[in-house]
Amino acid sequence: MIERILAIIVPVFGVIAVGWGYARWRGERVRSEAAALNVLNLNLLGPLLCFTALAARDFEIAQHARLLAGAAIVIAASGLLAWPIARLAGFDARTFVPPMMFNNCGNMGLPLAVLAFGPAALGPAVAMFVLSNTLHFSLGVRIVAHGQVPWGRSLRLLANPMMVGTAIGLVFALVRPPFPQPLFDALKLLGDAAIPMMLFALGIRMVDVTARAWRIGVVGAIVCPAVGLAGAFVADALLALDATGRGQLFLFAALPPAVLNFMLAEVYQQEPEKVASITLVGNLAAVAFVPAGLALGLPS
Repeated sequence: MIERILAIIVPVFGVIAVGWGYARWRGERVRSEAAALNVLNLNLLGPLLCFTALAARDFEIAQHARLLAGAAIVIAASGLLAWPIARLAGFDARTFVPPMMFNNCGNMGLPLAVLAFGPAALGPAVAMFVLSNTLHFSLGVRIVAHGQVPWGRSLRLLANPMMVGTAIGLVFALVRPPFPQPLFDALKLLGDAAIPMMLFALGIRMVDVTARAWRIGVVGAIVCPAVGLAGAFVADALLALDATGRGQLFLFAALPPAVLNFMLAEVYQQEPEKVASITLVGNLAAVAFVPAGLALGLPS
């Protein structure tokens, strides 16, 4: 089991480490390169990944309804459990709760799912990523921007290219319109490139994030996978998932906070330095917590 887990996590953390090393080597010059890479990922490659995973002929969204329900339970349980922890620790809930709810199921979760469960796991993993992103750009933004931004203005974030690509992919998944296979294969090649590029970009971002607010970072690094796995046990008790679905759910639950939390905290000036610390320490601690999630979810 240990060798199997190492074979899953080492490639992912290896690419992140290469991105971090590249950023350290290039210094300040890497900022403009990383900005261009992030724009490419967010505006083209990421949307194509969502579209092609959902529109693939072998992906049936109805077959994964229980897994998506499980992911929704994990997100909701994480928020409900993290809120009283924030109050007890003296943290602002708008700072602490969203990173506990919305994890790194894109940059880290997608490649881990493929390595752990094979190429067939990409579609369900993308579906959970889509669910998390949709809730993050709606409910998550409302938590962060509570009292700052009108509801209608924050909902405009749902019109970003990632959500557009997702919406088109869902239409194809439900309607199955005719689509030239060679063109679909070309789009899939581009979309698949998003996975290693997102990992590489995550490594680059790690150089800029400091752990100055170390206390909230350490607490968040422990609480995020803990409340996520608690939600996964609840979902597992309520839903009759097969072995692969259960494994994917526990992997999803054990993931660290998403980098997007830091980006939104900067946009709304909601203690971004503390959210940065949660993100940095949480992703470093994932070296321990992701294997724990895999051990709980993988069939022996």
